[in-house]
Amino acid sequence: MTLIQSRSPQNPDDIVEERVPVTPEHVQVLAGRVRAAQLTWRRQDPSSRAAALRGAADRLRTRADEATALIVREVGKPAMEARAEVSRAAAILDYYAQSCFAPTGELLAPTLPANQPGLLFTERRPRGVAGLVTPWNFPLAIPVWKAAPALAAGNGVLLKPSPSALACGNLVQQLFDGLLPANLLHVVPGGADTGQAVIQAADVASFTGSESVGRKVVAAATQGGLPVQAEMGGQNAAVVLPDADPATTAIMLAGAAMGYAGQKCTATRRIIVVGDAAVFTEALVAAVAALRVGDPTNVDVVVGPVITEAARHRVLDAVTAARAAGGRVLTNDIATRDGFYVAPTLLDSVDPGHSVACEETFGPVATIFAVPNVRAAASLANSVRFGLVTSVHGRDIGRLFELTKAIDTGLIRVNAPTTGVDFHAPFGGEKASSHGPREQGTAALDFYTSLHTVTFATPPLTSAEEAS
Repeated sequence: MTLIQSRSPQNPDDIVEERVPVTPEHVQVLAGRVRAAQLTWRRQDPSSRAAALRGAADRLRTRADEATALIVREVGKPAMEARAEVSRAAAILDYYAQSCFAPTGELLAPTLPANQPGLLFTERRPRGVAGLVTPWNFPLAIPVWKAAPALAAGNGVLLKPSPSALACGNLVQQLFDGLLPANLLHVVPGGADTGQAVIQAADVASFTGSESVGRKVVAAATQGGLPVQAEMGGQNAAVVLPDADPATTAIMLAGAAMGYAGQKCTATRRIIVVGDAAVFTEALVAAVAALRVGDPTNVDVVVGPVITEAARHRVLDAVTAARAAGGRVLTNDIATRDGFYVAPTLLDSVDPGHSVACEETFGPVATIFAVPNVRAAASLANSVRFGLVTSVHGRDIGRLFELTKAIDTGLIRVNAPTTGVDFHAPFGGEKASSHGPREQGTAALDFYTSLHTVTFATPPLTSAEEAS
């Protein structure tokens, strides 16, 4: 059988991991084992489940240097961001360890006969096997923020990591080895057929990745009658008001657009300047030029490589198409280097309807637009089919508030970058960015459980009992 390989994007000759893909037939076998183990796990007391999650967090902190180096090597994430991802993953595990003690329902007023006192209450119960399909760009944090709440709620897990993040997927398995009952969590490397089999074998499904694959996941889960959530990207805008400080705002947006080579679903893709854009554009060009591009193992590097040669060509083709349609490149190229590098690229004079402004390139590319007023800014920000996150920058509270009400994305961040996620808050977008309920925070616990309503009445009193 052909092996699947993950390669270091900064050094493509470096094969980080190679694995035999798990066949769809074997996925079904593993799902049966997970389901059997889950029957015991769901009955364990909260302290036992919490101890397992806390143990995984402690293990990750002990291996933080190793995990950081692995993320840098396997997906080309700059070292500072990789270390932050490891810290976040450990904090997520701690958060969901504590959530094992959260209420699982509520007590309601019953409507029972007077001779039958009793209770009316709701109870959240685990769904069974959680099928998780995760991407390469956050190869540790995203698998953890899906698996941790699923486990905390009493489910078992089938996790299919991206083929570009095989070693990080294996690390997730190692974090839980010996802490969970045998067979409760299985990491299943493979391609599209393996992922499809995971969804078909599951009782609840969660996906993060491209829109094209996400739509297939949603269709398969819906056909099987499964609860499903899918996070599928964004074409995120940053709106800059006239009273925003050009220098500090430009530095913030340069990092949000170009950090990690723009390979975040929350990256800033469009910068919309209200009023004259000249001063801010000059500041933004300078801020992008100041970003360090190069080997992601260097702690000063902000922009490393894109994940594959195909990704590199996709980004370069998008820029070429924009230039051919009249767009202007404002930034300088960088010298050709080994690995899959792309120069951070700012464009202006681009038609807002052009694909580079409407579709996600998933690389270090952003477009600048000037609009006359706040209403036009909101209209342009909302004009794409995605709706994940928008940032708004300025000092006029009235205008800031007006924009937060007019923007139709799932996340709105005022004087903060589009990038950055609070793991204890609901995460998700509108329109083509997301499907299904939100993830993270307590919303994740709701998603991985089903709600049952229980009426518990005492036996009716006999005549003799009523008389006494």
